[in-house]
Amino acid sequence: MNRKMIFCISILSLFFFKSLVFAQSLTVHLSNFKSGKVIFYSLSGEKIVRIDSVTSNEDGKIFYQSDPQKFHTGFYRLTFGTNKFLDFIYDGDGVELKTDANNVIDSLRVISSESNKLYYSFIKLNKAYKTKTELLQLILARYPKEDDYYKTTQSKLAQLQNEYIEFVNVSAQKRPQSFISKYVKSAQLPVIDISIPFEKQLTYLKAHALDNIDFNNSLLINSDLFSNKTIEYLTYYRNPQLPLELLEKEFMVAVDSILNKAKVNQLVYQHIVEYLIDGFKKFGFDKVLDYIVENYVIKDDLCLDVKTEGLIKRRIDQARLLKIGNVVPNILISDLWGKQIELNKITAEKTLIVFYASWCPHCKELLPKLNEFYKTQKGNKIEVLAVSLDSKKDDWQNFINSNCQSLINVSDLKGWEGKAAADYFIYATPTMFLVDREKNIISKPMTFEEVKALLKF
Repeated sequence: MNRKMIFCISILSLFFFKSLVFAQSLTVHLSNFKSGKVIFYSLSGEKIVRIDSVTSNEDGKIFYQSDPQKFHTGFYRLTFGTNKFLDFIYDGDGVELKTDANNVIDSLRVISSESNKLYYSFIKLNKAYKTKTELLQLILARYPKEDDYYKTTQSKLAQLQNEYIEFVNVSAQKRPQSFISKYVKSAQLPVIDISIPFEKQLTYLKAHALDNIDFNNSLLINSDLFSNKTIEYLTYYRNPQLPLELLEKEFMVAVDSILNKAKVNQLVYQHIVEYLIDGFKKFGFDKVLDYIVENYVIKDDLCLDVKTEGLIKRRIDQARLLKIGNVVPNILISDLWGKQIELNKITAEKTLIVFYASWCPHCKELLPKLNEFYKTQKGNKIEVLAVSLDSKKDDWQNFINSNCQSLINVSDLKGWEGKAAADYFIYATPTMFLVDREKNIISKPMTFEEVKALLKF
C-alpha cells in the first residue's frame, strides 16, 4: 500500500470519526402530543432560522440525529402544535428532554445533557431571585430602618444574593470553558449591594449593569444573551412620564453605554446594532434610529445583515450619501398638469425640497405652514419643491387644494417606489432638504421651526 493511499484512508477515517463524535442525538418525549411535524430553528437574539424538521411518532416521541453541518453550538428552538415551542442548548452532547405539550416549561425534565440541566436551573433561579429580591427591596424602601423586621428583611436579601452569586460563580462554573458556563456568567442578573439606598440603586444599575457581560465572546451571539441584556439595560432609562423628545435622549445615553462596550468585538457590535435598529424601528423612536445610524453605522462603516432592508436601508444610505455639503440628485418629475419640472433649472438662491404624502399627519401640519411662509417671501430667494409620495392623483390634488397651492407641487404617483423617493433614499415623511443655488445641501431640517431659523424668517 503506497503512502498516498494510506494518507487518503487516514483522512477518510478522520472525517468518519469526526462525524461519529459530533453527530449527536436529540430525543424529546412529548406527552399529550399526537404524531405531527416538529421544526428546528437556530436562535440569535430574536432572529430565528429554520434548520430542519422531523415527524414525531404516535406517542409524541421525537428522535433526531443532528447534522454537524447544520448545527453549531448555541440555542435552538423546537416548535410543535399551535404556537408551542421548547428551547434547548446544543453543544455537541446528546440531549434528552421530557415534557407535557400542554405545560411545556413547568413540566420539563432534562433526562440527559448537563448544559440543558444547568440552563433550566438558571432560568428557574433567575425568575425566583428577581421576584423575591424586588419584593424585599420594596419592603426595605418603605420600612423603618430601626425596626427589627427591617434587619430581618435585609438579612434575607443578603442570603438570597449570596445563594445567587454562589450558583453563578461556583455551581455553574464546573466546566468554565463550556458554552453554558460562559452564558450564565454573562446573563446573570445584577446584584446590588444591600448598603446602597433604594433611591440610588437606579444610578448604580446604569453604571454597573453591563459589567459582567463578556462582549468579546462572539459565540454568545448564538443565544438570547445580548438581546436580553440590551432590553434589560434600556429599561433603566425608560421613564413613561418623560415627553418623547427627552425619552429619546435618555435612550441615546443607554445606546452609547451598550455600544461602546460592544465595540470590543466586531461581530457582537454588529449583532447588537442590528437588534437596536430593529427594536427602535418597531416602537417608532425615529431620532434614536437616526442617532444609531449616524454615530455608529455610518461612522464605523458597519455592514448590516442583508435582511436589514427596506426603509432602514434607505435611512442608512441617506445618512451616508446625502450629507451636508453634498450635491443632491436632480429631480425631473411632472406637476399636476403633466408639465415636467426639473430641480436643476430652479434658479432661486435657496430651494427647500420637501417629500410628503397626503395621508401623513405631520405633513398635514407642515405643508400649510410652508405654504403661508412661501407666500410672504419676496423676490426669487426661495422656492419650495413639494414632492408627493401619493399614488392616487385625486388624493394628491385634494391635498394641494387644501394645503399648498402656492408651492411647486410634483409627483410621479409611484409612492415609495418613485425615482425621486429612491434617489433621495426617502424612508419617512415629511423629509426636507435645504439646498443652495448649486444644489449643495445646506441643511436637513426636521421641523418648520428649523426651516424658519435657517431662512431667518
